Amino acid sequence: MATTSINTGGEDRVLATAQQIVKSLNTPKEVREDMLLIFSSFDNRLSNIGDLINGESSGPHSFESAEKIILRHDSNSNWDSSEEFNEFMGAVDDILRLIDNLSVGSDNEIMDRAETAIQAAMSRLEDDFRHLLISNTIPLDADGLYGSMRRVSLSFAANDGEIDGEFESFGEVSDGSARFHERGASLGEEASVDLIEPAAVDDLKQIADRMIRSGYEKECFQVYSNIRRGALDECLAILGVEKLSMEEVQKVEWSSLDEKMKKWIQAVKIAGKILLSGEKKLCDHIFSEAETLGDDCFNETAKGCVKPLLIFAEAVAIGKRSSEKLFRILDMYDALADVLPNLEAMITSELVCGEVRGVLNALGEAAKGTFAEFENAVQSETSKKPMQGGEIHPLTRYVMNYVKLLVDYSDTLNKLLEHDEIDTGSLQIDADSLESMSPIARRLLLLITCLESNIEEKSRLYDDSAMQYIFLMNNILYIVQKVKDSELGKLLGDNWVRKRRGQVRQYATSYLRASWSKALACLKDEGIGGGSTNASKVTLKERFRSFNLCFEEIYRVQTAWKVPDPQLREELRISISEKVIPAYRSFMGRFRSQLESGRHAGKYIKYTPEDLESYLLDLFEGSPGVLHHPRRKSS
Repeated sequence: MATTSINTGGEDRVLATAQQIVKSLNTPKEVREDMLLIFSSFDNRLSNIGDLINGESSGPHSFESAEKIILRHDSNSNWDSSEEFNEFMGAVDDILRLIDNLSVGSDNEIMDRAETAIQAAMSRLEDDFRHLLISNTIPLDADGLYGSMRRVSLSFAANDGEIDGEFESFGEVSDGSARFHERGASLGEEASVDLIEPAAVDDLKQIADRMIRSGYEKECFQVYSNIRRGALDECLAILGVEKLSMEEVQKVEWSSLDEKMKKWIQAVKIAGKILLSGEKKLCDHIFSEAETLGDDCFNETAKGCVKPLLIFAEAVAIGKRSSEKLFRILDMYDALADVLPNLEAMITSELVCGEVRGVLNALGEAAKGTFAEFENAVQSETSKKPMQGGEIHPLTRYVMNYVKLLVDYSDTLNKLLEHDEIDTGSLQIDADSLESMSPIARRLLLLITCLESNIEEKSRLYDDSAMQYIFLMNNILYIVQKVKDSELGKLLGDNWVRKRRGQVRQYATSYLRASWSKALACLKDEGIGGGSTNASKVTLKERFRSFNLCFEEIYRVQTAWKVPDPQLREELRISISEKVIPAYRSFMGRFRSQLESGRHAGKYIKYTPEDLESYLLDLFEGSPGVLHHPRRKSS
């Protein structure tokens, strides 16, 4: 609706002076009219002075008519129609124009009556403003917004506590079911909501315009900011955000806190990109004639919306650090960093924006600190319980799944870790290669190196050196596979993978030597005496008997050992077979006839090469076995 601008100070003085001159003469009406015509011929600014003296407005209503319309509608009555509302607003406009023109002659009766009418009108309009804001607020459709969010789930077996010596709950789930860390969800570019019924927005703007012109900016500000702040509080509640103090947040158990953090992340994205954007558009429209007031209203409303979110985030940032919180903290950091440019573009209050940046920095520091504590925990984990069967240690599973998931946060972590200095002395890598690596790649390389050192230390818990090598093979291969099958491979490079595969082959060679050297020594010709036809039968019997005992002991022990990777398990069996079976077949071929001519030959030559080859297939399955009777494939 169009408004009349306030006259300049000079024009007011001219009108007021002319008015006082005419009134002071106290002349008949006809004489006054003649004098007005003379005045108006001198200056066209005096053309409407007659209306002022006669108590008439320049609008469609006389002053008396406008006054009656305003006073007829007290704050308890409802508008019967839009025409009645528009008539009321027109009457307010007319009296405001009159007040503008009489601003200097404020000691006359008409000015007093005009101001009284405006006070009554503002009381009514303030109530209407409040009522329209409350009754036309649209409840947030959270389900609709969630439906438009694209979710990202990252596989990770979370732990309810700190890294400890047992690690029983860490790593992949044995039954094959998946547990996930939900990375969060991103909003579609076009996502938006109506916060107020569109049909009411223009009426709100009309009322705000009149309240501002009438000098009721403060009342308009208080009503708008209070109602809209409450409406946004309701939106946050619908999104699952509770108003908690920092002390209350820090007392929440991890499982409940994790859920609250997930809801916080969604709420920040929706608030920063949808709710406050919609609120800003609403403010800009309603207060288009008073930009500063609109900014103040939005700042106050936004502050009320942002405050509980910041309190929660700050409480998380300064809370107890534990490894399972890192991913949620990084999600919170990313969510807040993502909406920060939006907030800075909309909120003109540097105080509010400064608080947001402060909490963002606190979350970044919390993420860095939690990551550093995780590194220390891996380095210092000193569980003394050897894994049964040389299996993959839970520490290895946990750390590699953890690291694999961290790679998804590379951009964020590179930014947070950019200026951190670390001791790279333990890394077996040249300076140029190290320099070319990203900050997160260097930190993950250091972390995995710490894990490898820890695993090597844990291998010494086994008395059997052969089992040490099985344990090392299992764990190093697991690390290599996790690196190769993920973005970690790109970070650490092909050369790193090749070196670790070489380590696994070396461990396999060492295992063969440690485990089978004694058995193979029984199949050598040295010490038997004579040739294949006149060797000492006593010695031959002892050799066959010793080999049988060695093989049976290895079978008994190593069937209980576990090599989870099927390819490594098969390669080990092939390597054993290539070493043992030809040696046994050759030895038996040379000396079998000398024992078979005597009694109880089967007592010494218990197995055929085929029997042995069949038994080797039972090794490394994790199921202890005992040889009672040979499974002969041939006589």
